[in-house]
Amino acid sequence: MNPHAKRWITGMVAAPIIFAVVFFGNVFLFTGLVMLLLLGGLFEYHRMVFGAGRSLEMGEGWAAALVMPLSAYLGGLTLLTASAVFLFMVVFLLYLFRAGEVLPDMADLMKVTFGLVYLPFLFAHAVLIRAMENGTAWIFFIVVLAFSGDISAFYVGRTWGKRKLMPNVSGGKTVEGTLGLVAGSIAGCLVFRFFFLPGLSVPDAFLLAFFGSILCQLGDLFESAIKRSAHVKDSGVLFPGHGGVLDRLDSLILMVPFVYYYLLLVVR
Repeated sequence: MNPHAKRWITGMVAAPIIFAVVFFGNVFLFTGLVMLLLLGGLFEYHRMVFGAGRSLEMGEGWAAALVMPLSAYLGGLTLLTASAVFLFMVVFLLYLFRAGEVLPDMADLMKVTFGLVYLPFLFAHAVLIRAMENGTAWIFFIVVLAFSGDISAFYVGRTWGKRKLMPNVSGGKTVEGTLGLVAGSIAGCLVFRFFFLPGLSVPDAFLLAFFGSILCQLGDLFESAIKRSAHVKDSGVLFPGHGGVLDRLDSLILMVPFVYYYLLLVVR
């Protein structure tokens, strides 16, 4: 089966599950979904940056994958931030205690710390969005923003793509595909806003889609840089035609916090 067909089959299987959890489930169930995605994403991240083994570092990541989303659910942004600070302190102290047994390596500490920020802390903002007024609609707004842009980028880049965007990071990304991504995200978000978020102004919908789509592309490129440094093509194989969990989350990781703080500080 060709990769293109695999992408569509995987999407048709995964989409109803995500829709059911977001639309029919409550905030707690959605938090559980975020935890599962983070557990999978952190497993792939640690395997790329550390290789096999390193159970302590993996345990630190998985603890954050459970604690940070749950903190966002129980106490909002304040408890999420507090839990992140506490977990960083724990990681630093564990590193210090281990330094008495093995030769200290700051690179290991930086990889763990970065992983805690990159995945659990940033993506836990999805729980904060789901807990907002009209949170279900906002989660679907994010999904539309990401995937309408992704689909547009794929077909525009495949049809007209000539100029490579960042060939040293991702050989498949083109300038034309990126323009298609931005246009697709804007179109998708404006249509979604018309039917499901009429209280959102057109300028706000446009700005969310414009900057959000750019952050989607940057998040994708950033994860590609991690994979390039680890010499792997995909972060995992869980989703045929799409790669691993991190390959699916990459475009959301930077965009989700942006949408949250835009809603918090601008739209309110």
